[in-house]
Amino acid sequence: MPRTVLIVDDERDTNDILASLVRARDFEPIQLYSGAQVWPAVSVKKPELVLLDLMLPDVDGFAICDQLKRNRETNLIPIVMVTALQDAQHRAAGVRVGANGYLIKPFTPDQLHDVIEKALLWHDEHLKRGTYGEINFDIRSELTYLEQAHDMLADLFAHTPLTDRQIKDLKQAVLEMGGNAIEWGHRKNADLVLRITYRIDPESVTLIIKDQGPGFNPRNLPHAACDEDPIGHIELRNELGLREGGFGIMLARGLVDDFRYNDRGNEVTLIKRFDHTHVEPR
Repeated sequence: MPRTVLIVDDERDTNDILASLVRARDFEPIQLYSGAQVWPAVSVKKPELVLLDLMLPDVDGFAICDQLKRNRETNLIPIVMVTALQDAQHRAAGVRVGANGYLIKPFTPDQLHDVIEKALLWHDEHLKRGTYGEINFDIRSELTYLEQAHDMLADLFAHTPLTDRQIKDLKQAVLEMGGNAIEWGHRKNADLVLRITYRIDPESVTLIIKDQGPGFNPRNLPHAACDEDPIGHIELRNELGLREGGFGIMLARGLVDDFRYNDRGNEVTLIKRFDHTHVEPR
């Protein structure tokens, strides 16, 4: 069967150009001209890739991408946004809804083929490791944006085997670690971007929170609580003039099944495993 690429663009000339270019790479194009056609076409045709214009006459391209990436059946289909919108704000919005590539019009054939290749490699990588889906959120370093991402994650968790108790634990861990990244990693600089990666695997949910700060040594935190001495850090925090607290890492570690920092200390991975032996009514 031929590999299919769904092309969604209301500009017929651009749509035809894209169709010709993907056909030259042995893909079969499926040409659509409105956003309303996307979901039925994806459900029936199950394309290898979607090339998506953002300024469609009926449905916003960001909303289409968001819908496809939030659905378990479609969130591993790579989506490349092909658009004239070139400012950083729109690019960041594309990342937030899970786009796998962002191509600015006008583009060259090589640029199109390169972004397609990268998107397909992303897909192949997830198939090899058995991942059901992945979504990335890039947010400003403000608690308001963290809470909004937190609400979006709550919707996503509902489509997993996690119990209500496990969902509550994981959401609390995200708030704790996201808050730490904003306060300590970014020093409350709202312009720095915080990335949250949500990944569904066959046996677990993985969340990765990465800041742009210089990092730290997670094995040397005298001003933070530890399992061996949960309150010993309080005196040091008073001496240093730090606010009350320091329990975030210890709390988050206890709420998930696996908790680890990268070597630099600016990325924390939280893993919550599914309990297939217990089904909790919702």
